[in-house]
Amino acid sequence: MPKIAINERQLHYHEAGSGSETIIFSHGYLMDHRMFAAQIAALSQSYRVIAYDHRGHGQSDACPTPFGIYDLVDDAAGLIDALCDGPVHFAGMSTGGYVGMRLLLKRPELIKSLILIDTGASAEDPASLKQYNQLLFFVRLLGIRPILGKVLPLLMGQTFRTDPDRREEFNSWKTSIGQLNKTSVRHFGRAIFDRDNVLDDLRALGSPPATLIMVGAEDIPTPPSDAKAMQAAIRGSRFVQVPDAGHTSPLEQPDAVTDAITAFLRSSD
Repeated sequence: MPKIAINERQLHYHEAGSGSETIIFSHGYLMDHRMFAAQIAALSQSYRVIAYDHRGHGQSDACPTPFGIYDLVDDAAGLIDALCDGPVHFAGMSTGGYVGMRLLLKRPELIKSLILIDTGASAEDPASLKQYNQLLFFVRLLGIRPILGKVLPLLMGQTFRTDPDRREEFNSWKTSIGQLNKTSVRHFGRAIFDRDNVLDDLRALGSPPATLIMVGAEDIPTPPSDAKAMQAAIRGSRFVQVPDAGHTSPLEQPDAVTDAITAFLRSSD
């Protein structure tokens, strides 16, 4: 699998398909590019698709020192500058969405369209921030594996977690998340939980690119109300709620998410 040097670290990425337009997939906290496997398989039939692992995730370099949300934005910009000749369709889930919105505000010339999945434009609310800070405290002491019982219900919806036919898939992700480097998990968590509020900045955009907003009906960290707030802020944006999905809807309900993205891209041409 290829890697590229961006901002003094190696970022791993997966590339598939070909075409005149490129889709960039940017995953969420504790996940990696594999969560978009179904979307990559379908969309690479018509598009060049690049899905990358954030620093500290997947096969990318670890995060030994603190950083901020805009360092992740710079990572994405560096990747696009290095691998793409023009603007891209940027599809971000959770952290990937945080990055995509800020990338649009900072480097609008890089974004042809924006696909925001299970994410939000506001800063973390105080109650959630307190809960996440407590979890990061235990990660520092114990690592992430002992607290998976608290983390996974936030990350994945009940429908997916309790489906006996998908038990093997769920357990595979549980194992993968449990093996993440605790220092990387802590620094990455701090970066995204301390993010700024960009709702007003998005609202001020005169002519934003075509934007699709998707959210799992069972999403806890960024519920449908957050998605509706983004829809109200981004002029002309489209909203899709994904039934029976939590915070990782591309993984939990891959067909529904793939169909929504495909329809959006076709209508945006």
